[in-house]
Amino acid sequence: MFCLPGFLKRQKPRLSFHRSSPVRSRRLGWLFLPVFLVAAAQAAATDIKDLVAERAEQEFGVTMPARGYFDVRLAEGLIQEGEYIQEFWTDRKTGQFIANVVTAHGEVKRIWGAAILKVPVPVPLRRILPEEIVHEADIQIIQVPWARLGAFAVVDETQLVGMQVRRMLVQGRPVPRNSVIPPTIISRGEKVKIELNYGALHLVANGRAVSDAHLGQEVRVVNLSSNKTITAIATADGVVEAMQ
Repeated sequence: MFCLPGFLKRQKPRLSFHRSSPVRSRRLGWLFLPVFLVAAAQAAATDIKDLVAERAEQEFGVTMPARGYFDVRLAEGLIQEGEYIQEFWTDRKTGQFIANVVTAHGEVKRIWGAAILKVPVPVPLRRILPEEIVHEADIQIIQVPWARLGAFAVVDETQLVGMQVRRMLVQGRPVPRNSVIPPTIISRGEKVKIELNYGALHLVANGRAVSDAHLGQEVRVVNLSSNKTITAIATADGVVEAMQ
C-alpha cells in the first residue's frame, strides 16, 4: 500500500483566537477617551454670533420688532464658538456689547463687538409724487438699522403698495406713515350716488361731494333732491352710504 509522506498529507486549517486582557482593553479605552470628549465638545459648541443674537433678543424682550434680527460683528482675534453667554452688557443705541462666554472646555472668555438690530423695510425705487399710487414695482426691500427708522416709518410693504402718495417719497428712503393715505375714491365737487340702507329698505339719491374721501372715510355730501348736506361713508368709487 502506497502512503504519502506526512508533510504532504492535507491538514485542516486551524483557527486561533487571541483573547485580549481586561487590563489592556481598559488602557485602550482611556487612551481614546480624550479624543471622544474633544469631538463631543466640538459638536456641542455654538457659533458665537448666534449666542450673541439670542441674548440680544432677550434684552429687547417684547419691544423686539416682529421681523427684526441682529447683525452681529465681532472684534478680530476672538473665539468663534462657545457653550453659552455667562454675562452680557449692551448699549441699545449703538449696538455695542461686551460678553463673557463659557467655552466647551469650561473656560470663560471675554468678547466684544456690535449687534445691530435691523429690519427689512420697503423703500421707493424712484421719486414718487403726490397723488400717485404706489405699485409693487415701485419699491424694493432693504435692510435698515432699527435706530435709523424711528417710530413712524412704514415697515410692511403691504401697508405701502396700493396707497396714494400724500407727500413726495424720496428714492431709497424709508417712508413716513403720514406720507401715504388710502386711495381717494371720492373727489370734492364730483357727483356721487347716495345709498341709504335701513333693514330691507334700500334708497338711492344723487348728490355732490363737499370734500375728498378715501375708502371708509366720512365725507359730507349735498343731496341734490333736497339740497341738504348730510354725512356719509365712502364705500366705493363714486358711491357713499348715508349715516343713520
